[in-house]
Amino acid sequence: MKKALVLGASGGMGDALVRELAKRGIEVVAFARNNRKLSALFGHMADVTIMGGDARNEHEVEEAARDVDVIFHTVSVPYTEWIEGHPLIMKNAVQAAQKNGAKLVLIDNIYAYGRSSGALIGEDATRQPHTKKGRIRLTIQQMAEEAHASGIPTMVLHFPDFYGPNAHNTILSHTLQAVLAGKRAMFVGNKSVQREYIFTPDGAKAAVELALRGDTYGERWNIPGSGVVSGHELIAMIREQTGYTKSIGTVTTGMIRFLGLFSRDMREIAEMMYLTEEPVVLSGAKYEARIGLLSQTSYKEGLRQTVQAMKIGRMTDD
Repeated sequence: MKKALVLGASGGMGDALVRELAKRGIEVVAFARNNRKLSALFGHMADVTIMGGDARNEHEVEEAARDVDVIFHTVSVPYTEWIEGHPLIMKNAVQAAQKNGAKLVLIDNIYAYGRSSGALIGEDATRQPHTKKGRIRLTIQQMAEEAHASGIPTMVLHFPDFYGPNAHNTILSHTLQAVLAGKRAMFVGNKSVQREYIFTPDGAKAAVELALRGDTYGERWNIPGSGVVSGHELIAMIREQTGYTKSIGTVTTGMIRFLGLFSRDMREIAEMMYLTEEPVVLSGAKYEARIGLLSQTSYKEGLRQTVQAMKIGRMTDD
């Protein structure tokens, strides 16, 4: 791989992918709608070409993909736009890969697996989504599989919830933003439940390693985080990192459902709250058997780096 395109480069995993690719000496096209944000993130990086555009526009995606070897699709859209947005963006990514002779890597989440059995989830687990958004994710995974069958080397990577530098629109980031602003913070979900999160630089390392190999396409890969951790444990680490002493409340499923009576955004979130009570935890056994040890930054260190980056970002904004 000499040149790669990252669709959704201004997002948490997109940002980490751009940096990991550049670190390996790979030329990168960083594509997202917010050109100003792209410039702030990557304007100082010599091997990164910034390209503002909309992933819903097939011509803009095809132009961005010119002469690239691999396309990383990490675009997300608001929940309320998933039904039309995600299949369209996936179609554009597949077409761009086909027209430019590129490979395609889909950065995906865990929604398509549906409810957890309580055991670690391997790639051979049956995908039985019981939510609307889970079915949408399964649809675009199937589009990736169909693209591979038609001759476009494609793979699907499953990740748990993200956290990390520049991963702003995540469950943990909302808690951290309130903490750093000195406001009353809230934690989403039962604090006693052991859940899984992935530090975005770790996820990017695994994704790039898989993309560099020729025998990994045409498959799905699970990339777990650094084990499971409870909300209570995370909050203790956050307090240690920040000196925050105020109480941190709990956002419950009942609260979200009540707010959903008045807000479509909250109704969409309520559908996925089962993951805060019945976490899907990924197995990395396939990756470690075929590729090697996963990079797994401890939650304590990952939070330290995330908090540091957020503090720098707040100073820059000010």
